Amino acid sequence: VQLQASGGGLVQPGGSLRLSCQASGLRFNNYAIGWFRQAPGKEREGVSCINSGDGGTYYEDSVKGRFTISRDNAENTVYLQMNNLKPVDTAVYSCATELRLCSGWFYKDMDNWGKGTLVTVSS
Repeated sequence: VQLQASGGGLVQPGGSLRLSCQASGLRFNNYAIGWFRQAPGKEREGVSCINSGDGGTYYEDSVKGRFTISRDNAENTVYLQMNNLKPVDTAVYSCATELRLCSGWFYKDMDNWGKGTLVTVSS
């Protein structure tokens, strides 16, 4: 299983970015995909997650209403649309997978992890 996160960069406060997580080596339709972030000196935290099947979604409280997760099973890709970005959103964002449901996301413990992409929110 390979996961590749992309789409990070430097953005001003209030701006937007869309991150992508492309997966290979698995039957993508059967897997939940979670996004995590880790800021310098801080612990990793779960940002958002989307189930397989019912497509149920979950968000960390501080990003609700600003971030939207979606998946394109035909492209083996999950997206994280991030709007109204704030300096506190600055972190390395990475994605991970787990079979079917986002259960492990709540414990920051999913099965397969990819390398991250850096998001910097600064004026």
